[in-house]
Parts: sequence; C-alpha cells; structure tokens
Amino acid sequence: MDRDTAAPDVTDLPGDRAREWVEYHHESAAPSTYVYEFVWDRTAPAEGPFCTDVDGNVLMDFTSHVAAAPLGYNNPKIMEPLAEFDLVDPLKIAGQDFYVAGGESPGDGLPGSSGLMERLTDITSHYDMDTVFLSNSGAEAVENAIKIAYDDSGGAKHAITFDGAFHGRTLGALSLNRSKSVYRRDFPEISGVHDVPFCDDRTCTAETCSCGFFADGVSQLRRKLDPDRGHIDPDDVAYLIMEPIQGEGGYRFPSDAFADEVAALVDEHNITLIADEIQSGVGRTGELWGSDHYALEPDVISSAKGLRVGATISRSDVFPEEKSRLSSTWGAGDILASAQGALTLDAIREHDLLDNAAVRGRQFKETMRDADLPGVDDVRGKGLMLALQFDSKERRDAAMKQAFSRGLLTLSCGYDVLRVLPPLDVTEREIALGCDLLAAAIEDAA
Repeated sequence: MDRDTAAPDVTDLPGDRAREWVEYHHESAAPSTYVYEFVWDRTAPAEGPFCTDVDGNVLMDFTSHVAAAPLGYNNPKIMEPLAEFDLVDPLKIAGQDFYVAGGESPGDGLPGSSGLMERLTDITSHYDMDTVFLSNSGAEAVENAIKIAYDDSGGAKHAITFDGAFHGRTLGALSLNRSKSVYRRDFPEISGVHDVPFCDDRTCTAETCSCGFFADGVSQLRRKLDPDRGHIDPDDVAYLIMEPIQGEGGYRFPSDAFADEVAALVDEHNITLIADEIQSGVGRTGELWGSDHYALEPDVISSAKGLRVGATISRSDVFPEEKSRLSSTWGAGDILASAQGALTLDAIREHDLLDNAAVRGRQFKETMRDADLPGVDDVRGKGLMLALQFDSKERRDAAMKQAFSRGLLTLSCGYDVLRVLPPLDVTEREIALGCDLLAAAIEDAA
C-alpha cells in the first residue's frame, strides 16, 4: 500500500467474510459496544489512516481506535525501530515483581517500562511530576489516581466530578461518571461524590453562562465549597477529577472562565486536581496534554490509549510510601506495549507531530465550516481532537452510516456529536480526502 496515493475503495460493507467473523466473535463475546461490522485484516496492507478489511475493502480510519492508535496502522515511526530488536517470548511479565533490561546499560536497547516512565516524567516536568505507576488500562489509571488521592488526603471523604464526565467502566471510575445512565445504573458506587456543571459555553464569563456554572458572578463550585455557607467542607475533599476536554460526553471544550475558576478554587482550597488525559493526552490536541491549553495545573494525570498502557503520573509526595498500597500484574511488565508507548512519544517529538496536529486540525475545521453542511450546528476541536455537532441524533447517525458506506470510519459521542480522530501524522491530502468523504456523506444523509 502506498500511503501517498491510497484512497478508500469499497464494494460491500459488511461483506460475507466480515459477517462470518462477526458471527464467530459473538459466539463467545459478552454483549458490549460494537459500532461497525468492520473486521480489520491484520495480514492485509495497512498504513497510516488506511486499512483493509477481510473482504478486501480499503477504508480510511479517522477514529485512531478512539485515540489508542495515535499514529494509525503500521506506522514506520513505530515499526522500523521495533524491527531493530529481536523480540522474545514472554513479552509480558508480572511487572511489579521483576525488572526488564534491554541493553548494556539503562537507556540502551528497546525502551520498555523504565524507558516509558522516564519519558512520562520528562513531559510532565512542567507540573513538577516525577513518579509514575503503570497499569493495564485507562480505567486502572483512574482507579489508581483516586486511590493515591484518598491516601494522600488524610481521610477526606468527598470527591467532585462534572456533568458529562466519563472516566472508565470499573466500579470506582463508574462512580465518577456523569454521562449516559447506562454506564452506572444498578451498580454500587463510591459515596461522597458530588457533581457540578461542566461549562463549554464559548460566551461564558465569570458573571454568567448558559450552563449554569456561573450565576450572579459566583460559580456553583465556589458556593459548594464556601467555608461558611457551602455544604461541602473543602478540607474534606480528597480530589476534584476532570477531563480537560470531555470525550465520551460529547467532545466538550471548557470555557476559559470555567477552567480559570476550577484552577483558582483547587489552588485556594489545596484540593488535589486529577486530570483524566486518557483521550485528550499524548499530543492529540496539538499539545502533549489537554491541560496545557488552560490554566489548569494538575496534581495527578491519568493517561492510557496512545501510551498503550495505563499510567498514573504525579509527584513522589502524593504517592503512598507503603509498597503494597499499589500493584498490578501486567502494567509495568508489558514490554512491547511500553515500547510502543515510548516510541510514540519519541515520534511526536522528533517529527514535530504537535505542530502537525495543530495545522491539520485547523485545516479540517476550516474546510468543514466553509462547506456549510446541512444539519451541522458546530465544527470544533483542538489539534486532531475534532467534532461535528448535528441538529439531531438521527442526522448524526445517518451521516456516520453514509460515511462508513464510503469507506470512512468515524465515531459518535455525546448525544448528537460525531468525533473525528485522524492519526497525528495525517497529511494535508488525507485531511482533504476525509473532508470530501464526510461532506458527501452529510449531504446524502440530509
């Protein structure tokens, strides 16, 4: 496959072989979220945003596996460095019980978990972070973030989350979700979790906003935490957790006034701020972290997806000193995934992919806004974390279906939002091609 000339080429979606694979998969799989009957053929040609399904259809993937494959398929920036090493089995070990070396001295050879952690402390040094705990997934990264926050708080029992939040599907993380009710319904929850509005009103000021976060010059959060009149003692708040940019909740970008107020209050009351960067981190927004766009100064960062492993990053004084307070079987011992995460961070730096994300994201937004498409109320984004908001869920779903029929993969989020996540090294040609396909899909869905 020549990435410079590749384009979607589809005949029947899903094809006969795809249907066969889907049926086979669901013979054993528990019910879960499957958006498409698209079956990637990992033995067939694929590079960048282009991939091939089991029926030979060539598709353009503008989901990046929900930001978990930030450089797309078979990217030489990852594959070529990996090819230099003789990979062995096992590639996963009990990561909290053993160490893995990959060269004559630390830093040589294949960058495993130690190399990944070194890179993570480097790219969070502007937040004074120096310590990392690796785990298996984003949900575990969040779970460990809230564990260390509770541990560090000295017994504080309250937590604060935001309307529209999504932090994972394990029980602790579920307690913090305030997006779709299906995620939490009938499951037990952590007590003491309070929620306030997430303000994405672009016209918001510190006096008033349409979401209700500010009213009469005072925010709901400030009222709740007021030492004299509020109903939550700020000294009893273990942490405030937020996605700098909400993902599952609808690609909602915070107003500056809202972010400034959150930053001011956690500083004023010395509340631990956990930034859930699982979807917005690792260069997706044109900065390494979504928090970098705002006044937010996180005390803890939860990351995953683009890192290929879960990571809880903070300062050494926040992490518990007792060795057995935190542990995980595979997180620090997934040699290949850690190497992929480390090489991804290297590629972002060495190939100026933050700048590329900003430029190509701007190209996408300008192109789609200029198209003035029917039913599209808003085109927004930072870097390559992009979204189109429709005037109805039905119109959004129809557009996504039409895009798929043309060989373009996108994803829904929120209620009526379509999210677009090209690889971080997406080219000008690929953005133009994706925009053409998506615009045609939206026109046909109208």
